[in-house]
Amino acid sequence: QVQLVESGGGLVQPGESLRLSCVASGFTLDFYAMAWFRQAPGKEREGVSCIASGDDITHYADSAKGRFTISRNNAKNTVYLQMNSLKPEDTAVYYCNARRDYSTAAYINYWGQGTQVTVSS
Repeated sequence: QVQLVESGGGLVQPGESLRLSCVASGFTLDFYAMAWFRQAPGKEREGVSCIASGDDITHYADSAKGRFTISRNNAKNTVYLQMNSLKPEDTAVYYCNARRDYSTAAYINYWGQGTQVTVSS
């Protein structure tokens, strides 16, 4: 059974850090681009960061640049999101995504169930 399971969310104060993990089962991450998205109450889901398969090239949303770091450990079938200097506006449910493109029109896309991150004093 294919699954992505996120963990590491929680309640922290502004300025603190969290490390999110996403463990894949039922498939191997090696050939998948991995990404973290988030969705705050009343807002659309937005991309936070992604890391390519193979060359591990990373991209970040402007809101995450300089504070968040995405990484992957294919041997552990896990992707991480290190979040530092957290702000109240980072409060959201964070989702892990795995995507493999077979062609311009064919791809596989998996989502995790999400983990809540709340930043509040």
